Amino acid sequence: MFRLLLLLFISVPVIEIYLLIQVGSVIGALPTIGMVIFTAVLGAYLLKQQGLSTIASVQNTVGRGEIPAIELLEGLILIVAGALLLTPGFFTDTIGFILLTPLLRRRMVVWLLSHSNIIRPMGRRRKNPFDDDQPPHGPTTIEGEFRRED
Repeated sequence: MFRLLLLLFISVPVIEIYLLIQVGSVIGALPTIGMVIFTAVLGAYLLKQQGLSTIASVQNTVGRGEIPAIELLEGLILIVAGALLLTPGFFTDTIGFILLTPLLRRRMVVWLLSHSNIIRPMGRRRKNPFDDDQPPHGPTTIEGEFRRED
C-alpha cells in the first residue's frame, strides 16, 4: 500500500506538470490557466448538483427504512471527485469528471461492495464460519483469558 501511495504522489504531479507544459506550449499560458480555472468552477457546479442528488437519494432510502450504504459510498466518491476537481491540472480534472458520472459511480460502488467482507448485493452474505451445519475452513481463533497457577 505504501508503494502504491508513493507511486501516486510522485507520478500524478509529474503527469500534471507534463500536461500543463504541453497544453501551454500549444495554446499559451493564459488560456491554459483559464482552462484550469474553468474546469475547477465547472467541476464545483456539477459536484454541487450531484451532491444534492445524492442527499435526496439518502433521504428517500432512509424514508423507506433501508440502510443507505450505496448512497453513502457515492457521497464518499463525490468527496474524492471534488478534491480532484479543485486540484489544478488536466489529469486530476479528467478523473474527477469521470467520478461525477452517476452510472460509473454507481457501478464502482456496487463493485466495491461486492468485493468487500461487509455485505453482498442482492441479500447474499458470506457464510459465518461458526455456524453449526458445516465445519469451519481454516484456523479458528477463540478468545479467552489464560492464567497459570503453580
